[in-house]
Amino acid sequence: MKYGIAIFPSKKLQDSVNSYRKRYDPNYALIPPHLTLKQPFEATEEQLRDISRELRQIAQRMQPLSLSIRKFSSFSPVNNVIYLKVEPTEEILNLYDALHGEYFSHIEPEYAFVPHITIGQNLSDDEHSDVLGRLKMTDFQHEETVDRFHLLYQLENGSWTVYETFLLGKEGL
Repeated sequence: MKYGIAIFPSKKLQDSVNSYRKRYDPNYALIPPHLTLKQPFEATEEQLRDISRELRQIAQRMQPLSLSIRKFSSFSPVNNVIYLKVEPTEEILNLYDALHGEYFSHIEPEYAFVPHITIGQNLSDDEHSDVLGRLKMTDFQHEETVDRFHLLYQLENGSWTVYETFLLGKEGL
């Protein structure tokens, strides 16, 4: 089965992001707005027990994180993804590193880590340029604290759902 690890922001931010995503992101219906901490990976039921135990330990060592978002950006020319840039704080980078350290080191990330929340993807060059140009003129300021991350799994229809939630700085649920 395919799994991933992500942070879901507050409902307020999700609602704001979804106002763009429903128009520009074909994955809108498959997963809520999120910050990906670990790209999708395969795991068996047996491996899942160890993964959950490791994630619980990582969560206990970390503290709640501050999400600070100031602007829209893009991964162009690598691909036509438009996103809200999450400031890469030391806490976010430490959590990311822990999720790619010792236990998880065999699962290599596909790209360098750029903390972000996707707004649009799979756009044509013209649409990407037009949408990004309009969004960059928008003043977007958001700050919040998140105190959890989630282990997700992918259903047969391609949608993602929470398998387990891990509270930062606390005993696991």
